[in-house]
Formats: sequence, C-alpha cells, structure tokens
Amino acid sequence: MMITTLLFLNFALMLVMPVVLAGFIASRRPADWGLFGIGAATFVLSQVGHIPFNALVLGRWQVDTAVTLNLLALAIFLGLSAGLFEEVARYLIYRTWARRARSWGQGLMLGAGHGGIEAIILGGLGFYGLMQLVMFQNQPALLTALPVEQLASVQAQLAQLDASPWYMLLVGALERVFALTFHLAASVLVLQAFLRRHIVWLVAAILWHALLDAAAVFTLLYMTPRLGQETAMLLTEIVIGVLALVSLGIIFWLKTPEPAAAEPEPLPAVGPVRPEEMPPTEELLERSKYS
Repeated sequence: MMITTLLFLNFALMLVMPVVLAGFIASRRPADWGLFGIGAATFVLSQVGHIPFNALVLGRWQVDTAVTLNLLALAIFLGLSAGLFEEVARYLIYRTWARRARSWGQGLMLGAGHGGIEAIILGGLGFYGLMQLVMFQNQPALLTALPVEQLASVQAQLAQLDASPWYMLLVGALERVFALTFHLAASVLVLQAFLRRHIVWLVAAILWHALLDAAAVFTLLYMTPRLGQETAMLLTEIVIGVLALVSLGIIFWLKTPEPAAAEPEPLPAVGPVRPEEMPPTEELLERSKYS
C-alpha cells in the first residue's frame, strides 16, 4: 500500500507540476496559455526526428560500455543528438509559429510547455504501469497467464519495488523539477538568438543541452556496475540537480523587463467653438429674428 501511494504521488506530481508552473508564469507575465501548447508541440515534433535518428545510429553502432572511452562517446552522442533536435526545433518555432514571442516571460512559457509535455507523457506512462502493478497485486493469478519471459521480468520489477527505499519512489518527480528548470533556461537562451541577433545563442543552448544529457547518461551507466543501481541513480540526480541550479542562474541572468504596452495616442485638442464658426441652421436663423 505504501509503495502504491508513493508511486501515485510521484506520477501525480509529474502531471500537475507543469500546469502549476505555467499558471504561475501566466499570472506574473503577459504570456498566454497558447504558448504553453506551442512549446508542447515543439517537444513532440522534435522527437519525430530524434527518436528514429537515435534508433538508426545505435542499431548500427554496437557500443561496449564496459570501456570508459566508449561509454563517454555514447554519452556525448546522446547529449548532442538531444541538443541538436530539441534546440533547433525550438529555434525554428521561434522563427515561424511563435514569431511574436519575444519577451522573457513568453520564452519561459514556451519552455514550460516544452519540458511540461515531457513530464506529462512520462507521468501518464507511469500511471499506466501503476495500474498494472495494482492489478497484479490484487489478482496474483493473472501472473500465471503471462509468458515465461514476461513473468520473470514482472516479478523482478515487483521485487525491486519492494526492496526500494521510499525516497527512490519519488525520484521521478524530483528529476522533472530539474528538467523543467533546464527547459526554461534553454528556451530563454534560444530566444536570445532573436533578441540579440546572433546564432551563437542557439549554439550555446545546444551545448548546454548536450552537457546535461551526457553528464546524466555517463554518471548513471558508469556508476551502476560499480556502486549499484540505487546509488548510481542518486548520484545522477545530484549531478542533474547541480546543473539545474546553473540553469536557474541562466534564467535570471537573462531576465529582462517585459515590453511596455503602447499607450494610445492622445486625441487632438479641441478649442471652444466661436459663434461665427458655427454653421447656420434653420433653428439659428429663426432665433435671429428676435435678437
């Protein structure tokens, strides 16, 4: 019961956090929810190319991760591919679909949508897995209907959950906090390519994305056989957390005031109308007979 409750909380936080973040941005900055949707679409569109590209390369590149240099090369490749596909997609969206998004707050809203939909997708998949877990717990007889290979996998996952300390069941939500912070920073970094009119800001976003992903992959894969999966995951989260703090610094370093709304032009002054300037009317002519 404890495991189910913590997993439910973990996945619920992954679903709710992006919405709360976007609502906070919208309440403080002139950034509408449409930008959140555009940011979400940006992530999805980037994965249309990113996922098949990685599958194609890794399908032909058999990496022996027991060799440290090979593992480092794999981590760099995965980091660069993520950076190129996601940040270039962000850049193209700024040029086309979100051409009017040119303020710090609007950049944050796009970033919230980009990282938010990733958290929502992962949270949704997590809830699907949780429902299966609850089903197997309540009806153990269903396990006997599974193929032998799948049964062994499910039993291993259930045993791993039972052995996990409570805080490991909330790691997913914590990681999404770090990831959302990164996506906000990356979004305002790419925005600078338009505000400051120099492509170097896009390159900076790509490299920053590559560094974060490569560091996470290398730490996890390098430390797992040496320290165990649980410790390796915790060390990976520490690395990502430190980089998230740097991302937070980038966000506020690039903070700029929102552009002031254009004030309406004042109406031309109108002076008093002198009698001789008033056009003659029948009523005025009639009154003039008695003056």
